[in-house]
Amino acid sequence: MASTAEPQEPSSTYINYDTILDPSFSSPVFANSLVLTTNNPTDTPLDLSTPLSRVLFDVQEVDQNIHSLTSKSAIPLLSHAKSQDEASQRIINEIEAQLDIVAQSYKRLEQEVVTRYETTAEVQLVASRLWETARIGRVVSRCLLLSRQLEIQMQELGAMGTKKEDHRALVRASHTILGLRQLFTSRDDQGRESGLEKINIVRTLRNEVIVPSEEKVRLRSQQIVREFSVSPLASSQSTPSTFAQTEDARARTTSAIMALYLLSPYPNRTEGKEQPIFTPTLLLSSLQAYLQTSLTSSLASLSRALSNLPTLDRTLLEISSRCQNIAALESLLSTLSSPHHPFLSQKQSTSSNLLAPLLLHLDTPSLPSFFWRSLASALPPKVNDIMNRGGASSRTLRANREGVRDAIRACVFRGSERVGGQNGRIGNWEREAAVMVGAVIGNLGRSVFNNNDDIIAKAPERKASIMSFLLVYLKNFKGLLRSLVHLQEK
Repeated sequence: MASTAEPQEPSSTYINYDTILDPSFSSPVFANSLVLTTNNPTDTPLDLSTPLSRVLFDVQEVDQNIHSLTSKSAIPLLSHAKSQDEASQRIINEIEAQLDIVAQSYKRLEQEVVTRYETTAEVQLVASRLWETARIGRVVSRCLLLSRQLEIQMQELGAMGTKKEDHRALVRASHTILGLRQLFTSRDDQGRESGLEKINIVRTLRNEVIVPSEEKVRLRSQQIVREFSVSPLASSQSTPSTFAQTEDARARTTSAIMALYLLSPYPNRTEGKEQPIFTPTLLLSSLQAYLQTSLTSSLASLSRALSNLPTLDRTLLEISSRCQNIAALESLLSTLSSPHHPFLSQKQSTSSNLLAPLLLHLDTPSLPSFFWRSLASALPPKVNDIMNRGGASSRTLRANREGVRDAIRACVFRGSERVGGQNGRIGNWEREAAVMVGAVIGNLGRSVFNNNDDIIAKAPERKASIMSFLLVYLKNFKGLLRSLVHLQEK
């Protein structure tokens, strides 16, 4: 059986099976070789029938060989095909059984896992949305509660200067405003914003209640700081201020300072980075505006008083009063510690009191010294202007320079006295007094037209002619030109 199952080799051997079965076999190359073997390359008409017959004969021969081989080996081929078919059928049956098991397992898994997962995902989505809605609802209710509390505090604040005014409401309202700021700027664990700006009632509440109330608290606090006055010199012409009035002014100013500190912009917290030191810019700008107003008023009034000496004593009294107020403000700031800020850490607020940031901002050791030195630095142009205009004002000012010197020194020493019943001066003010005296008296002899004023004043007494006066004037003018040329050369 085994010998009959093996295929017999073909009898004809003229077909080159090795060439045809070669993997590198090329049909065009094989056809070309057949044409070249049956034709002469120099023949003009090529005979293609011979190579074609050769190919057809080869094909017929191969077909006969295949037929003879399949006929002789039919039984083994059929047996082999049958065995392969039976094996394939058995494999298919086994695979179908396993596929049925897999399909049943998938259906059971789909019912137990996939369907439950989809249901759970829907429940999770609903729960997350309900939780987000509840969170926003709590935030909105908290915002409404704080807004109502802010409205009550603004009513408690009342009108300024009335008996119903409660200045302590400024600090309470500032804390409420900080709480509202925290609601608007808060973020969840994933860094998402609260979303309050998308709610119409919250936007209306913010535009009609929160922002106007914050502006009112800021303006009222700045007004209280701007009107701070505890010096008894300011009310010497009218009814003197009592101790209760002075303490009330200090308390009102303390509340205003605390409110401005709390309402100052604060840096945002960033994780992983060093937090910058907090600077109460709103408080510093208000205090600096108070000092600048005192300086501007004192400079303007002192300039007018130097032109009209009979009003000098009253003007210097007012300036001393302003300096006493500044010294009282410095004393008040030195006793006030930084209030608790909910958005700041201990490292961000390192100053022991509220005076240190102001002195650092102004780059000065004390506020009265800053007042006197700033006033002295602005006085020389005013004095020179008075002397350059000439007339009775400059002559009177030059003639009473000793009295002006004593009055200015007394003004500086008077402005350094403590307010509140304590006698004596705070520190040594000889240097500030010398600076103020030098700013006024030191510029009385520096005017260009001083000699001309002397000539005009003494001309009637000496009965000099107009020509001699003009000659002296031209001589002085020539000296002035020579001095200018010398300065330009330098």
